[in-house]
Parts: sequence; C-alpha cells; structure tokens
Amino acid sequence: MLVVALGATSWPEAREQVGELLPVVGFLAAILVLAQLCADEGLFRAAGDWVARACRGQTRPLLGGVFVVASVVTAVLSLDATVVLLTPVVLATAARVGARPRPYVYACAHLANSASLLLPVSNLTNLLAFTASGLSFTRFAALMALPWLAAIAVEYAVFRRAFRDDLAAGAHAPDPEAERTPVPVFTLVVLALTLAGFVVTSFEGAEPLWAALAGALVLAVRALAKRETTPLAVVRSANPLFCLFVLALGVVVKAVVDNGLGDGIAALLPDGDTLPALLGVAVVAALLANLINNLPAILALLPIVAAAGPGPLLAALIGVNLGPNLTYVGSLATLLWRRILHAHGDAPELGHFTRLGIATVPATLLASTLALWGSLHLIGV
Repeated sequence: MLVVALGATSWPEAREQVGELLPVVGFLAAILVLAQLCADEGLFRAAGDWVARACRGQTRPLLGGVFVVASVVTAVLSLDATVVLLTPVVLATAARVGARPRPYVYACAHLANSASLLLPVSNLTNLLAFTASGLSFTRFAALMALPWLAAIAVEYAVFRRAFRDDLAAGAHAPDPEAERTPVPVFTLVVLALTLAGFVVTSFEGAEPLWAALAGALVLAVRALAKRETTPLAVVRSANPLFCLFVLALGVVVKAVVDNGLGDGIAALLPDGDTLPALLGVAVVAALLANLINNLPAILALLPIVAAAGPGPLLAALIGVNLGPNLTYVGSLATLLWRRILHAHGDAPELGHFTRLGIATVPATLLASTLALWGSLHLIGV
C-alpha cells in the first residue's frame, strides 16, 4: 500500500503483479505443507537412520551420505525442507555416532542453496525463473542437471578439505541393537507420484501448483484421519505470513525496478549467451543476491534476463542460488539455518562461514555456469 500511496506504482499494476505471483506463492504453500507432513511421517528420521547405519562409524561416508540426502531433499522438497526439517535430524545423527557436527550441518546450509538448481520446485527463485522462462518442467531439469551436479561435486571436494580436522576426529557405529526407524513407504509413493505430476502438468500446460496441492492433500487427509495432525497445524505449516510477504515483496521490487533499478542492472549485464557473457550474468546475480538477498534479486533481474533468453535467465538463477553461500544475508534459508543452530545451542561462526563461502562460491559459480553453457549447446532450448 505504501508504494502505491507514494506513486511508485499504481493499483492496477500492483494487482497484476500479485496475480502473476499467486500461482507461484500457492505452490510454495503446498510444498511447505508437503514437506512438513513428510517430516511428521518420519521420512527425515528414516533418512538420518539410514545414513548413520550406512557410514559404519566412518566420517567420510557420513559426509557423503549427508550430501546425498540433503541434495535430494533440496531438489524434491525445496531448500526450506533441508534447512528447517533436515538440519535438526543431521545434528541428532552426528551426535548419535559421536561425530563433530560442523561438516554435516554446514553441508545442510550450503546444499540448501547449491543443490536447489535442479528442478523448478527446488527453490522459490527457481519457480519465479521457471514461470518467466517459457521452458517445460523437463527441459528446465535437463538444462540444470549438469550445473546441479557440478555445484554438488565442487562443494563436496571443498568440504573434504575444509573440514579435514573435524572428519579426522572420527566417529563410532550406531548401536546395532537400537530399533530401526521405519521407512514411510506410503509417503515415498506419494512423493514419487507428486514428482510425476509435475512432469504431467508441464506437458499439459498446467501450473505445478496442482500436482503439489494434490500430494499435500493426500498426506494431509491421511494424517487428519489418523489424528496425527490438526487443521490448524496444516495451515500453519503453509506459513501464510511468509506467503503474504512474498506477494508484497514482488510489488515493492517491481516498483523499484520500474523507477530506475532496472536500468542500472541492465547496464551491468553483458549481452548474449557466450560463456563469458553467462559468467558475467552469474557473477552480477551473485553479488546482487548478497547485497539485497536472492529473492528480491531474482525479482529485479527477471524482467531483464527473461527477455535475453533461457541461457542468461538460467545463468542469473545460478548466481542467485549459489551466491548466497557467501554471506548470511544472501538467502532467507541461510538465516533460518543460523536461527535453528542457535536454538540447538550450536551457533555457527561468522568467520568460518565466510571463509567457507569464499572457498566454494567462486568455484561453484564457475563450474555450474560452464556446465550450463555445455548443456545449452548439447540440449538446446
């Protein structure tokens, strides 16, 4: 209302922006509910139990297991699930096997951003970019598969070196007599069908919102019938206030972009989809994400890079997703992760976080953008 009152935008423009964002925000709410219901069913606890048993008291396999689980959770259930729901499980798993927790909880923070490149549903920034890209769900995933793998591989290599002392401290195997956490098969089936629904809705030209809503509805009805949750808890898990914040932020950013910021950003971005141009776009996007946070950054970049084609748009997405690993303020997910660690009495160190970001962000930006350039030439748009 303030930006309208100040004349930065008009009511019709604000309504149009909200209308464009509603399907994206609706999808976000459905995915948040889906992730929380998966947690309630014990999916993350089962994953933690599997990793603890599979590592057999060895820290490097434990780190590899956390990387696999965090990457898959981020890709399928979004970065919020990794930060909010998986991080406490990883902390508990590290304590269970007597391992120093730092490598594993920092992996949750970094992979919440780095491993969110793969699918349109992995990150709110992806959803916004996907909506503007004109790409199908499967084409988006195909183009981003190599950048996703490249980012994860670089992160893993850097983590092995950066946390070598913590990893050398060792761990012990979990108690073999301890009861195994049952795998929620029904929940896994619903997740698989939901992913298939994303592909089907893409081919049919429908919003992925409907597939996410169907998956969330199935799990919610089942949980309500078994009295494992309440209607109020389901509504709260959708985080309505955050959804309203995203809608309001979209209106504010559009007003700022239309009143000069867009011209300034356009002047910084290189033209074309050559490798140097894509790298330039990714670097500018990463810097912008750390200056103003990655959500307003992608909202500000989209009107410019969408017009330039899928290549620059996806390069900007790489920048706003990988760049936030440099600072706490780069993404809301990192701020949430920091708050969760504080709540568990294991506060992260700013200096260590920053040094790790300096080691990973330039390398992942380079590797993922190079992989994107290769994908664009191999697959095309």
